[in-house]
Amino acid sequence: MTAVARPRALRLAHRGDHRVHPENSLAGLLAAMEVPGCDGLEFDVQASLDGIPVVLHDASLERVQGVAALVTELTAAQLAVHGVPTLAAVLERVPRRAFLDVELKADLGRSVVEVLAAGRGADLQRAVVSSFEVAALERIRGLAPAWPCWLNTDRLKSGDVRIARELGCVGISVEWHALDPAGLARAWTADLEVAAWTVRDPRVARRLEASGVVALCVEGRAFPG
Repeated sequence: MTAVARPRALRLAHRGDHRVHPENSLAGLLAAMEVPGCDGLEFDVQASLDGIPVVLHDASLERVQGVAALVTELTAAQLAVHGVPTLAAVLERVPRRAFLDVELKADLGRSVVEVLAAGRGADLQRAVVSSFEVAALERIRGLAPAWPCWLNTDRLKSGDVRIARELGCVGISVEWHALDPAGLARAWTADLEVAAWTVRDPRVARRLEASGVVALCVEGRAFPG
């Protein structure tokens, strides 16, 4: 399969607009969608102590929230006090026009499927589930086989393409430095769309867009507007 010409790759704000608000905060995610040219969001989902999907990247709250605690040590209500939103709250507030790259940091089981279905419909409208964790994608594919999934990887070797195909993913999301013509050709031959992360230079964004990637996870100077 050859690359499909696209006038513009999706610009997905990496963990929201953390130029003005903490990353993965509800305020930061909403602020990103107010920026002209921002098509959607990339954010990270983990489970709280009480098993509720919450939006946070790190295993600990120390770096962003300044709290010496693990996400798995606090309930969703306790996390909310420190500005960590639930996935349900994010889906309720983020506009439906936003394309969402929902990155699962682990296998969260049925709970995340139920929340996503409640927020974006049984067919997961304008969203994709992504993960580095094969077990997380296997669970999603088992519970919601029609949902689009991306395998996240920091390379684009034949083994990664094979795993993505075996999982039934529609695409593969790659650290942009690892993208080259040979890797892109492998992905397209396997009928996989390719996304790139995390792009901080607008020149790199333009080059990747011209190469045929479908989405760019952006921040910094590459952020729209």
